[in-house]
Amino acid sequence: MKYVDEFRDGDKARALAALIHTEADPARRYHLMEFCGGHTHAIFRYGIPDLLPDNVRLIHGPGCPVCVLPIGRLDMAIGLARRPDVILCTYGDMLRVPGSGRDSLMKVRAEGTDVRMLYSPADAITLAQRHPDRQVVFFAIGFETTTPPTALVLEQARALGLDNFSVFCNHVLTPAAMHAILNTGEAARGELRLDGFIGPAHVSTVIGSAPYEPFPAQYERPVVIAGFEPLDLLQAILLLVRQLNEGRCEVENQFTRAVTRDGNRKAQRLVERVFERRASFEWRGLGAIPDSALRIRDAYAAFDAERRFNLEPLEGRENKACACPSVLRGVKRPHECTLFGNPCTPDNPLGACMVSSEGACAAYYSYGRRIERRAIEAREVMP
Repeated sequence: MKYVDEFRDGDKARALAALIHTEADPARRYHLMEFCGGHTHAIFRYGIPDLLPDNVRLIHGPGCPVCVLPIGRLDMAIGLARRPDVILCTYGDMLRVPGSGRDSLMKVRAEGTDVRMLYSPADAITLAQRHPDRQVVFFAIGFETTTPPTALVLEQARALGLDNFSVFCNHVLTPAAMHAILNTGEAARGELRLDGFIGPAHVSTVIGSAPYEPFPAQYERPVVIAGFEPLDLLQAILLLVRQLNEGRCEVENQFTRAVTRDGNRKAQRLVERVFERRASFEWRGLGAIPDSALRIRDAYAAFDAERRFNLEPLEGRENKACACPSVLRGVKRPHECTLFGNPCTPDNPLGACMVSSEGACAAYYSYGRRIERRAIEAREVMP
């Protein structure tokens, strides 16, 4: 298949769904986690749960870098934004995420601070060139997908000698979080059943499929990397069901049109030149995870906002009623949070999972409630 419409073909989707129904063993249950938030939205958008048998359950993982950023790091960015000499710029999703005391970058912008949304890190370089009398800080966030563009602007800033540009780095690493999920207390106690992963798509185009190979070897959990279209997801689910039925445990690549085993080596070399691993980094819902995030190397220290402004770590205050941490670990579904839908909505978000365009709560609010309602209605009319 060559064109996107072919990956949304209804007849082929129904055929794949029929195979899943045929091959899923009614005597067992299949608990499959999609790590990527883009997958979560695609699953709900295309009604994938409606096509699956009852014993195949999809679990939503922490696949959104906005969601997993701890409140303390956001509070640090808000502190930077309140400095009169700073222009703070970041991606749009970060503006509305609640920090401690329900502060947000959007709220402090309303107070008169200079906070700007951008679409590309390159826009931050342009801002620094246009405002030589201000300190321009790029609040960088993301998994491996958005790390190379940040590395590129750091190299560009050094080449241009921009002494009014720096990066507040919050780039995190996907495989480390997958390890952490499998080592949570809930997983050890059996409260989190997890039989396999639907591997992320965009991340895998950069890092390749090789970094997932420890999961079958160490945890006996298969991984199938999948694209974002409905046929991609259904085929990945079918491949996972087959592996589990056959007692196999491998990394399979369904997204062969974009992902290779070695990934994008040029992008990897760029990231390695500019960044190094932090010894430990805090993740919302998962706690401190060793070797799970990146920091700016000493060669680029002049462009590291944490060093330039002598930033001290902050411990943010979570909303105790918000279930985001449990949702991110796959222990709770969004609708099981007491705040979900009232008062927490995309227009009035009380947690990061409702803010982000890839957050599980936002996906469930937009699509999942209808799916849940249809499932309840179907059960009610069944004899």
